[in-house]
Amino acid sequence: MSTIQDILKDAGAHMEKALENSRHEFGSVRSGKANPTMLDTVRVEMYGSNMALNQVANVSSPEPRLLVVTPFDKGQVKAVEKALRESDLGLDPAIQGAIIRIPLPAMNEQRRKDLVKVVHKLAEEGRIGIRHARTEARDRLKKLEGVSEDDVKHAEKDVQKVHDDYIGKIDGLVKSKEAEIMEV
Repeated sequence: MSTIQDILKDAGAHMEKALENSRHEFGSVRSGKANPTMLDTVRVEMYGSNMALNQVANVSSPEPRLLVVTPFDKGQVKAVEKALRESDLGLDPAIQGAIIRIPLPAMNEQRRKDLVKVVHKLAEEGRIGIRHARTEARDRLKKLEGVSEDDVKHAEKDVQKVHDDYIGKIDGLVKSKEAEIMEV
C-alpha cells in the first residue's frame, strides 16, 4: 500500500526525470559555440547496426567553432562522415586522415530565432512531463484509503509546490539557453 510520502517521492522523481530530459535535449540544440553533445542525435550505420555516434567515435571541441570526431575504428571514417553529412544538423564534415573536422558556420539572426522556438517547444514537452507527474500523484492521493481528507489536501499542496519548483527550473533553463543562442 502506498503512503503519502511514497507518492510525493515518486512525483518528485518523475519531475526530476522530466527536467533532466529537457536539460539533455537543450544540450543538443546548437548555440553559437561548438559543443560535443550537439552530435548526440547522430546515428551511424556500422557493423550491420545503427549506433549512436558517441559509441563509435570520440567527439571533442578544441575551438569554439570546431568539432573534431575521431572514430575508434579508423576504417570507419567514411561511414561516420556519411552519417554526419546526412544528419539534419546541416553540417559540412571534412575528413583529414583518421579524424573528421566539422567547422560550425556563424549563425544568422533568423537561424537563432528558429532555434529559440525549438528550445521553447522542448521546454513545453518538459513542462508536460512535470504536469503529468503532478496529475498522476493527485490521482494516487485521491485513491488512498484510511487517510483523512485534510492529509490528502496538504499532500496535494505539497505536490503543487514541487510542481511549481520544477516548472521554475525549466523556465530558468529556457532563459539561459535563449541567452546563449542569441549571444552573437
